Amino acid sequence: MPRSTESLPGSDTPSPGGGEGAALSRRGFLTLSLAGLASAGCSFHRGTPVAALPNDYQVKRDQLMVRSDVKMDDSHPALRDLEDVRKRVTTTLRLPAPTKPVIVYLFRDQSRYSGFMTSRHPNLPSRRAYFIGTSTELAVYAFLGDKTSEDLRHEYTHGLLHASLKSVPLWLDEGIAEYFETPPLIPGHLNREHVERLSVAIQNGWQPDLSRLEKLEDVSEMQRSDYQEAWAWVHFLLHGSEDSRGLLLAYLQGLKTASHAPSLAKRVRSEMSEPEYRLVAYLQTTLPG
Repeated sequence: MPRSTESLPGSDTPSPGGGEGAALSRRGFLTLSLAGLASAGCSFHRGTPVAALPNDYQVKRDQLMVRSDVKMDDSHPALRDLEDVRKRVTTTLRLPAPTKPVIVYLFRDQSRYSGFMTSRHPNLPSRRAYFIGTSTELAVYAFLGDKTSEDLRHEYTHGLLHASLKSVPLWLDEGIAEYFETPPLIPGHLNREHVERLSVAIQNGWQPDLSRLEKLEDVSEMQRSDYQEAWAWVHFLLHGSEDSRGLLLAYLQGLKTASHAPSLAKRVRSEMSEPEYRLVAYLQTTLPG
């Protein structure tokens, strides 16, 4: 699980496309202890806050709370996306019932969102959306724009994992979020960009290394290629075979009560011969670019 840090994951380049979203990188992910808020740049203001959280409209669905600047009803696309990803994540991964609520703060536009993040978290780099987990709140921050659905799917997945499990290894947290980031209509959660980049990497001699991924404990250590490999392992374990799927699901069930996540790499090697070789073969044959 990542510790307090000011370097957050996301694309190294601005978001694709024009409009407001083009000024920000993709997303950020941060978990903090309450004592770590100051190091993350969280400011507490006396009197009127410099920038207020969205609170004009509220919608509650079980352990999901959406607080928005804009009016929302059951037909709002953002709410439908959130409910859909919750169903897909919990069903696919057979997660236990969440023990904590996840709050989604939805700002009306990029300007309002950026103003809030700058005033409350001045040390964090610009990102289109954030998941910030503390000992008192699991929160997603995002704004309405061209990439809202993609961002909410990714960040809310983080929230669901942390609401249901006691611990989540960093690489697996990101790999699962990348997996469920893909739109529901795409068969098999195929991330075309990841597949194409991994295909090129394999041609250049790249080899996966799950033990190396497990050693990454801080998001500032993760490179773009690490997110791609994390997604590949999750996809392979879920779709490679019934045995590999069962292995991952059983591991996730154990994280419900595990304060410190055990090594998944050791379990994979104990039940699967040459897992790295099998992952490469899976990417080459099952997921053509």
